Amino acid sequence: MKDRLKEFVDNVGYPRIIIGLFLLFLLISAVMLKLQMRSLITGILVRTGMNGILVLAMVPSIQSGTGLNFGLPVGIVCGLVGAVVSIEMNLSGFAGFTAAIIIGVILAVISGYIYGHMLNRVKGQEMLVGTYAGFSIASGMCMFWLLAPLYSPKMIWPYGGKGLRVTISLENTFDKVLNNWKAFDLMGVTVPTGLLLFMALFCFIIWLFSRSKTGITMQAAGSNPKFAESSGIDVDKARIIGTTISTVLGAVGIVVYAQSYGFLQLYTAPLFMAFPAVAAILIGGASVRRATIFNVILGTFLFQALLVVALPVTNAVLPEGNLSEVVRIIISNGIILYALTRIRGGE
Repeated sequence: MKDRLKEFVDNVGYPRIIIGLFLLFLLISAVMLKLQMRSLITGILVRTGMNGILVLAMVPSIQSGTGLNFGLPVGIVCGLVGAVVSIEMNLSGFAGFTAAIIIGVILAVISGYIYGHMLNRVKGQEMLVGTYAGFSIASGMCMFWLLAPLYSPKMIWPYGGKGLRVTISLENTFDKVLNNWKAFDLMGVTVPTGLLLFMALFCFIIWLFSRSKTGITMQAAGSNPKFAESSGIDVDKARIIGTTISTVLGAVGIVVYAQSYGFLQLYTAPLFMAFPAVAAILIGGASVRRATIFNVILGTFLFQALLVVALPVTNAVLPEGNLSEVVRIIISNGIILYALTRIRGGE
């Protein structure tokens, strides 16, 4: 029995057990406080689906050896540009959603290629440089949002006739096209079928890619660069491929996130979006050298479930003033901080 318990702890890892027990505590508290469990479970499913591809973007970068992609805002900005161009073209529904992704992916391929070359020049400091690169791109794009030649009344400021608003509603474009596709109710819980299937599709594509010749070469270059180089593998090329795929997933991920959220957020909004994605995959059991699809799914679920359940429980326990918002910030940043201490895999 003792050996089995030890084997279970070794397989699952202390971080997952601690986070899982905390989530269980919150769920029990929610039941005791008579909160709407069906809406909470629906919220967990939606948030897992809307954040899943952004977390998945960490896998190619880790497998290729560039580590956690703190430069995720580079891809996110590409996706946002794709989305605003789609709105400018007056597209809606799946047509608008598809156009946003196609434009975002094209821009992300170019940006990811350049970003990959830059990371090859700063080997050993990819995560630090990536953070500043992401911050710089997101901040620099503030000028683009103000000066972009886009004039759709759905996006521009109501006065002046130019410059995009900070928050753009997707109500009349592609709001929740994935969430509502084939959605159904199960015992009062709304299952966002399209959203979850879309996330599963991309997980399958990355899983399939990791088993291809290029994927295996990329993993070999990431796990042992010197051995890979002596075997004739172009390590720099593999790192560029991994970075480009990660940037593309960032662009797709933000479009999926936005359609589920119902809004586009421009200007400085993308600055800190890499941190929850990094925290989620670390909580899921990944390290800076190893990441799997299972780490993505488990980490995204645990991270988002904690956020979804913690806020209403805090609201019920501390209804005074804005304490619940303060506690939410403490919990979300606390999870990120805890995850970053598990950067070696957290065993």
